[in-house]
Amino acid sequence: MKTVHLVFNAHIDPIWLWPWTSGLDSVLNTCETMCRLLDRNPDVTFTRGEAWAYEQIERIDPALFRRIQAHVRAGRWEITGGWWIQPDCNLPGIEGFRKQIELGREYFQSRFGQFPTTAYNVDSFGHASILPRLMREAGQTHYIMMRPQEHEKKLPARLFRWRGEKNGPEVTVFRIAGAYNHGSGIPQLEERHFEKAITELPPGVDDAIAFVGIGDHGGGPTQANIDWCRERADKLPGMKLKFSSPAQYFRVVARHEKNLPLITGDLQMHAIGCYSVYRKVKTEVRRAENLLLQAGEALKSDRELARATASQMESAWKRVCFHHFHDTMGGTCILSAYPFVFDQLGEACSTGEDILQTALRRHIAKLPANKDQRIVLTNDSGAPWLDWIEYEPWLENMKDEGEWTVRDERGRVVPHQRITREAMVSHPHPRLLFRLAIRPGERRVLRITQKSLKMAPWKSKTRWKISGGHLVGEGKRWRLPVLRLIEEKTDTWSHGIHSFDGPVKAEVRWQKPVLIEKGPLLEAWWVEGKIGETPLAAEWRCYADAPFFELRLRVAWRERQRLLWLEWKPGPLAAEREDGVPGTGLLRPNDGHEHPVRDRTLLALRGGVKAGAIFPGVFSVSATRDALRLTLLRSVQLAFHDPPMKEKFHRERWSDQGEQDFVFRFYPRGATAAQLDRDALALQRLPAIATLTRGMPEEARVKHPDA
Repeated sequence: MKTVHLVFNAHIDPIWLWPWTSGLDSVLNTCETMCRLLDRNPDVTFTRGEAWAYEQIERIDPALFRRIQAHVRAGRWEITGGWWIQPDCNLPGIEGFRKQIELGREYFQSRFGQFPTTAYNVDSFGHASILPRLMREAGQTHYIMMRPQEHEKKLPARLFRWRGEKNGPEVTVFRIAGAYNHGSGIPQLEERHFEKAITELPPGVDDAIAFVGIGDHGGGPTQANIDWCRERADKLPGMKLKFSSPAQYFRVVARHEKNLPLITGDLQMHAIGCYSVYRKVKTEVRRAENLLLQAGEALKSDRELARATASQMESAWKRVCFHHFHDTMGGTCILSAYPFVFDQLGEACSTGEDILQTALRRHIAKLPANKDQRIVLTNDSGAPWLDWIEYEPWLENMKDEGEWTVRDERGRVVPHQRITREAMVSHPHPRLLFRLAIRPGERRVLRITQKSLKMAPWKSKTRWKISGGHLVGEGKRWRLPVLRLIEEKTDTWSHGIHSFDGPVKAEVRWQKPVLIEKGPLLEAWWVEGKIGETPLAAEWRCYADAPFFELRLRVAWRERQRLLWLEWKPGPLAAEREDGVPGTGLLRPNDGHEHPVRDRTLLALRGGVKAGAIFPGVFSVSATRDALRLTLLRSVQLAFHDPPMKEKFHRERWSDQGEQDFVFRFYPRGATAAQLDRDALALQRLPAIATLTRGMPEEARVKHPDA
């Protein structure tokens, strides 16, 4: 005889096939209904997670919020999960996940005096290996999930221990059978729902969980559902039904935990297409996370500013964490839901940028005057920063461009190169390229001076050229990646597949490369082309003494039912590679299966050599023993769920149309994971920069012809 713990819940997607306002209405209506049901049914416990939902109720309907608080105190309403929202569990950064948990914990402890030990992401599309560590850091010991489901990933049991990293902390996990809800019907469908719950239990465990309630757009259990379950509590073959909750269930099975099977690694894979559709929301969340993290670092040395902006920072992080939501960040919502998303992400980015730049200038205001123009840079990335910087200082007193140079704090010349300006104007101010090392939290002050050094004119011969699909120069011959257009006819999520394997529909037709930058630090080639109906522009860059070559790619995407791969063959690949994932790296087989990725991949070549690539704007990757494949863009109908409507849908909208910009770096030989992680972070968290002219002699300033 098995015991089925009934968890009465309402799974509510705040944004999906509806705007956020509709999700908000569902939260308010569902929770009011559940309060009335609890009043009538003293044997029922309702389960509800997500701090965002509670905060909305507190703001909009304080009386309802007080009723919920009373039910929580009475043990009739169980708070589970405890995070701000149920996020996508692959795309946020490790700091974003920490904020997701931290905001929820602070909210629940302040309003309810508790934080649940059971985390809860029942609808997320897969689960990153970092999560057990983050849960344990927050005091959470148990986890409930559903995807990947039984047909997507074989697990040794429905109840198991999960360790994300070798020798790392572990949590006890229950994988939901079938669904996190029971659908809208009551009779025979219910029995099958419960029968699934007791399958795949480990030996000796006689308790399982079944969820009762209507999902996605709320509703929760009805009185008829509750009555049906109560009447059949001991009448279903081989099982008894028990009104329960996640916390009650894990208390019952605690005695079995040490004997449960152990899983190590991430839990993948469901809906591979969610990591290559609607790229804009993924890049904007990533940008907001990075700016807020830099702002947070900047505030560590300015307590006054930190106090003044504390509420702004909290509000901005709440907005970002809300849009971690798995359907929002996965790109599977209706298109009309996204303007609100981008408005809030833009507000978060603006908050981070404003605080970051304000903190820098508050520091600059304390610097003494100097007769030379200065460039001030600060590294608030949270890590040592060493990379290339492009900056256009507006020169105030440089009468002759040939007579100036850049010096550091000790008077040493900083090697630099003048490159093409961003604006198509004739003003004499240059765009500078230079490489700089900045310690965490350090501020560097460079001087533009005319004292004694006249920079030599650029007379270097071209060291690199593009030839036969290779970048050739300085005794090296590096194979360039290629673009391929693949047929792709799956739905928005790409349900039911593990790989993109459609036929190749087009190759790139490139024009002749043009050398556009030539100097001691950088040479760059510009190439235009077309693939299918899509125009392309590629800038190939070679930096002095760099172990990589760089590609800046612009894609004017015009395809339908197509997928764009960037394929790189640095040499025959070994059986496994190490992909970047939130907070760490993870070994994966080169079997062609598609996986979410963060920032980079380290490739083991046959013979023991390591190659690597970084790609902050790409979120999905696969590899075979022959090639690394970065999935750049997928053109599918938005909010198209398999199976589709039978009739023709005339208002179809296609994903990611228009210009898309990418930056890649390829390390053909000798790459390390630490190097790739460092460089990927440097590309995303650039130093804040300011120009300082305080103390310069006014009579030396240039008046431009149009001034």
